Amino acid sequence: MEWIQQLVNGISLGSIYALIALGYTMVYGIIKLINFAHGDVFMLGAFIGFYAIARWEMNVFLALVLAMILCAVIGVIIERIAYKRLRNATRIAALITAIGVSLLIEYTVIFFRGASPEAYPNVFTKTNFEIFGVQISTLSIFILSISIFLMIVLQFIVHKTKIGKAMRAVSHDADAAKLMGINVDNTISATFAIGSALAGAAGVIFGIYYTRIDPLMGMLPGIKAFIAAVLGGIGIIPGAMVGGLLLGVVETIVSALGYSLWRDAAAFVILILILIIRPAGIFGKNTREKV
Repeated sequence: MEWIQQLVNGISLGSIYALIALGYTMVYGIIKLINFAHGDVFMLGAFIGFYAIARWEMNVFLALVLAMILCAVIGVIIERIAYKRLRNATRIAALITAIGVSLLIEYTVIFFRGASPEAYPNVFTKTNFEIFGVQISTLSIFILSISIFLMIVLQFIVHKTKIGKAMRAVSHDADAAKLMGINVDNTISATFAIGSALAGAAGVIFGIYYTRIDPLMGMLPGIKAFIAAVLGGIGIIPGAMVGGLLLGVVETIVSALGYSLWRDAAAFVILILILIIRPAGIFGKNTREKV
């Protein structure tokens, strides 16, 4: 029962990583860019949710929706200002720009509000349900429900809507998609908007789960979510979901075994192993490239 309990806790944590990883994998699948500012959009979502609940007295669901909308707008602004003019630039130029945008967001937040952490308001009464000897809290149920719902909505958008069809076409061949009448710029902006909205939702959920946020909180979860995307197969949406859940379960099990100080290191060990054993990730396929 102890192992099942840790599995439940790991899935709750992993669903947060999965939501952030989806943004990484969607952007990479479209324009082959590792958007390292994505973790800081996640941080902004956490702060938007905090102010919405603590200062503007919204309920948690309205705060979640507000964070998703504002983070989607922020994601589009970042793409239009920082990345759009680098479409035909070298990969290293786009990567350096992404790191610069990340630092700009972090220290802009610190400039306006300081670096002190905030305690997230308690929005749930601590109620536990016992199912077959396993204690499941209302918070875990909330996190899993929101995460699963958002992942289902994302799958519907990608596979059943016009913008989703355009996203798949652009990810396959942007030039051919443009010849077929698809507005590539708008499609890329929509991808950033959707990915950033998911990161904003993850930020609110993270704040409720850990009850502590700060302007530099996006760095480590952002890197771990990137590892989750690589683990599942970067550019593959189901891979990001599975990679995030696996990473969360592994971290929780490492902590349960008494090696909590190695919890963060476990993610990087997984990254090294996956790059050595299967660089394309769990769902990825090795493809040949002309050089």
